[in-house]
Amino acid sequence: MNDTRIDLDASPYQGYLYAYPHKSAYRPLDPAPRLRDVWAGQDLSSLFLYAHIPFCEMRCGFCNLFTTARPPSGRVADYLRALRRQAQQVRTELDATGRDARVATAAIGGGTPTYLEPVELDELFDILTGFAPELPQLSIGVETSPATATADRLTVLADRGVHRISMGVQSFLDREAHAAGRPQHRADVDAALDRIQGGRFPVVNLDLIYGIDGQTPDTWQCSLDTALARRPEEIYLYPLYVRPLTGLGRRAADEQLPDPEWDARRLDLYRQGVAALTTAGYRQQSMRQFRRADVPGDDTDYCCQDDGMIGLGCGARSYTDTLHYSFDYAVGIPAVRAILDEYSATTDFTRATVGVHLDAQEQRRRWLIKTLLRTDGMRTADYTARFGTDPTVDIPELAELTARGWSLHRPDPAGGTLIRLTDDGLAHSDVIGPWLVSTTIRAAMAAAATR
Repeated sequence: MNDTRIDLDASPYQGYLYAYPHKSAYRPLDPAPRLRDVWAGQDLSSLFLYAHIPFCEMRCGFCNLFTTARPPSGRVADYLRALRRQAQQVRTELDATGRDARVATAAIGGGTPTYLEPVELDELFDILTGFAPELPQLSIGVETSPATATADRLTVLADRGVHRISMGVQSFLDREAHAAGRPQHRADVDAALDRIQGGRFPVVNLDLIYGIDGQTPDTWQCSLDTALARRPEEIYLYPLYVRPLTGLGRRAADEQLPDPEWDARRLDLYRQGVAALTTAGYRQQSMRQFRRADVPGDDTDYCCQDDGMIGLGCGARSYTDTLHYSFDYAVGIPAVRAILDEYSATTDFTRATVGVHLDAQEQRRRWLIKTLLRTDGMRTADYTARFGTDPTVDIPELAELTARGWSLHRPDPAGGTLIRLTDDGLAHSDVIGPWLVSTTIRAAMAAAATR
């Protein structure tokens, strides 16, 4: 069995495996390949475009994303100029493959994209439309915050055809939001939601966090009920993490972690959230994602195990079958600002400079992990059609999940076997995912300097 050095009996909250491999496994690429060569053998007919805006009005206490708060206007202007250079050069590199590269879906994240002023948001969409002329006809997702979801910014997003708006509320109780390091006020949250839910955006998502210091089942239910009263198309439930170099991480530096009592409390609150949302008519898509049952599948969803992704911006990843690449990564404020300044000064965006190569086994492991952690589960016939092998042989750890009652193997009417996580398995997604990370990738992550 692949020794990933994760104990399944330890904390069920090891980490959110939103991407595989994690960016901390990326290293400088030497030699740095031309993008036209990187993409030459890839399917370019249905790309996912992700643009990253690494600016926020504040740095939330739980946040370990690549972002910086309240940058001077000159830094924002420099960043957008660099983004335009990158978009133009990457487009030229894709065109140099001799094949038609088309974007099928797009998302803008951060940071907080709506930190940009309305005129800057318009400039951003001009840049992205220059890269992908088909953008106005596509489904586009954008992240926002209560403080920046202003009427003038939302007008820009609506006029530009944005399909999905996602806003992190975290808690509808001010005391809990403040305890999570987010100094917002309920009145501002409600006003922002009123503006967002004015009928201009087909899909609205709200993020909530459980496990906040002082949160109880009753206060958690209050946030759940308040969110459900809004009937958003989607709701995401996130466990609180206290990570190094974040505001909460600095406060907890002297506390003993892990905390079994906190783990048990988060599991109980998670199960309470699942019960509340499913009773209210939401379908669970993963440990975190819930979609209202009358809402069709949202085509702004990105299935990173299936699609090629082009990332534009300093914190954006790009994915091919065999290479994931980006720019340097950090969490600490000084390091983030230094990387941003380096990005803004870059004149040559034609090469992949930092990344990780995925051999055949890593490609298999990545596809399996990202598929298995969804409620639909994994069809072994799909895996075999893609890789020509048996996943239970390639990834023998799967047997342990079944032995624990965390997954079920059932005959698939389409052929082969359907492997799905049980309810208890879904609840343990944040230990299952990290546990399945390969020894090679885990070693690279462990060796990365913490910045």
